[in-house]
Amino acid sequence: MTSGHPGAPGELLARARAWLAADPDPETRAELAALLDAGDAAGLAERFAHGVGFGTAGLRAPLGAGPARMNRLVVRRAAAGLARWLLASRPGAADRGVAVGWDARRRSDAFAAELAAVLAAAGVRVHLLPRALPTPVLAFAVRHLGAAAGCMVTASHNPPTDNGLKVYLGDGAQVAPPDEGALAAAIDAVGWDEPIGPVPPGDPLVAPVGDEVVAAYLAAVAALPLVPGHRRVRVVLTPLHGVGGDVAAAAFRLAGFPPVHPVPAQWEPDGSFPTVAVPNPEEPATFGAALAEADRVGADLVLALDPDADRLGAAVPDPGGGWRVLRGDELGALLGDHVLRHTSGADRMVATTFVSSRLLASLAVEAGVHYVETLSGFKWIARAGLAHPGLRCVFAYEEALGYLVGDVVRDKDAVSAALVLAEAAAGELARGRSLLDRLDDLATRHGVHATDQLVVALPEPGGAARAAALLERVAAATPGTLGGRAVREVVDLRPGRGELPPANVVAVELDGARVLVRPSGTEPKLKVYLQVVEPVGPDGVAAARARAAAALADLRAGTAGFLGVR
Repeated sequence: MTSGHPGAPGELLARARAWLAADPDPETRAELAALLDAGDAAGLAERFAHGVGFGTAGLRAPLGAGPARMNRLVVRRAAAGLARWLLASRPGAADRGVAVGWDARRRSDAFAAELAAVLAAAGVRVHLLPRALPTPVLAFAVRHLGAAAGCMVTASHNPPTDNGLKVYLGDGAQVAPPDEGALAAAIDAVGWDEPIGPVPPGDPLVAPVGDEVVAAYLAAVAALPLVPGHRRVRVVLTPLHGVGGDVAAAAFRLAGFPPVHPVPAQWEPDGSFPTVAVPNPEEPATFGAALAEADRVGADLVLALDPDADRLGAAVPDPGGGWRVLRGDELGALLGDHVLRHTSGADRMVATTFVSSRLLASLAVEAGVHYVETLSGFKWIARAGLAHPGLRCVFAYEEALGYLVGDVVRDKDAVSAALVLAEAAAGELARGRSLLDRLDDLATRHGVHATDQLVVALPEPGGAARAAALLERVAAATPGTLGGRAVREVVDLRPGRGELPPANVVAVELDGARVLVRPSGTEPKLKVYLQVVEPVGPDGVAAARARAAAALADLRAGTAGFLGVR
């Protein structure tokens, strides 16, 4: 009957009923009708208290009814806002069109169809990718097709309950300020009750793209490895139920590597991610099935792609037995070192973020190349290269397992990074060594760069306010020492600094250490990044690593105590 309940405020009921009348999706209409019939004021408030904010280059939220969830009406409104903004700000956008891709998460295909239909109804051509594919393929397709923009339906490595949209501009990079704010405002200006007429299936403005775009992407990434003779390596690869398995396997074949060994139980795309608690290769537990397969086949290297194949995790045999899952900064150092050793030119540039290890900066100094440090997120990293047109960005990364090699894709790409990491591993194997030996070499020359994270969950309501309060505490009340190390400087990036725009980041520089605090851009969390640099002395790398680990533990405890968190 959808009449509501006396316990639900009248304004909330009115908004819910208006949404129910406009929602094109029977699934979310039924969800909302049930909440209205039950008089579930709390459930309605969760869905209507706010909209899905335009965050890291797009939208991301749990699936469900209402403006605070991901659903067809939210996607319809986002598509209408994107079309209006492109037509107003990008000459020729209607003909150049928008490339649209999607992954295998629940509702991704329906959201992609909604995007295509609404964009076409606004007179914008749509280049619809042929099937569920990795995010890097969509990012590549934007430039390959000469599109004005790209839109990918994905929630990356979020839980299976979530989905989202990611927006790229015509240069192939994620949308970033000031365009990001202008696009968000255009989306917000679309009324929830506006009649937005999607075109019927078969409209000529919706132009399905064939497999030729995938073939072009594969040819480009397969050419990225730098040392043709380094191919003998036994790789176990898992796409974690995502869309990267077949594409990555094809890239390995095309680049001349032996066939990868798949993890059968995790190979086929499945948006419920049945064999992992969280489909995120940052979590060591995610590697369980892959490590079992690696033991079975005697692998040299284990690679894990996240569900949309833009993040790469890796594990290597531990000399003491078992496997060691490498941290994001360790992979960044290995890839950066390999690229710098096998490229040349004073015009080379490498880039990473404030929250990543500073080891890449030391490698850049050693190689005599340009180094850039950016705010967190690939919308900044990719644009670091675009901001220096006289330089070649040969490598960039962020510690959250995002890597960019060359200029094939102007975003993080697990497939191309996997190829280059496998090549680096093969080169070490040919000399009777391992990637761990290479890390020891880097530590000997540049010191042990030990990193860790302290993650503070800040659920709403109240999470954003608490995050702001903790940032203010770091900026205004940092003590003279943390973890037994003297504080040299507190760097508050909230008002901006130099060429950097304002960002919710506060960094604490200490003697031989660093603490950086920022809210997550995709989850209700505060992230605290810790780093200690310990020189290697006459007692060797192992002793230096032990000292660094102890110092990192002290820094973690001191920082947690100061913030009043565990």
